[in-house]
Amino acid sequence: MKGFYLTLTFLGLFIPYGVLTPWILAHGLDIPLLFSHAAANSVSQFAWLDVLVSAVALIGFILVDGRRKQIKYRYLAVIGTLIVGVSFGLPMYLYLRERAEEEI
Repeated sequence: MKGFYLTLTFLGLFIPYGVLTPWILAHGLDIPLLFSHAAANSVSQFAWLDVLVSAVALIGFILVDGRRKQIKYRYLAVIGTLIVGVSFGLPMYLYLRERAEEEI
């Protein structure tokens, strides 16, 4: 499973940024415009709110489960969730968790 989670971690980084990078190249780092486009309609608002709740739940899980299981470098999954998103943070944490279980 470790390889599967690591593969998903990289996909969770490259796929979202693969979509965001052309937008940034076209519009620059215009944060107000980014938020305007991200919340342009009720469907996109639904998606962002879903992701926001998922990110909060994931960070809570990483902090509690990671402390309980003493997962090394769990903070990388939290930082990754905040910088990239759930698509990176969840598989990263699951990879770290699998790696820790192998060390036992």
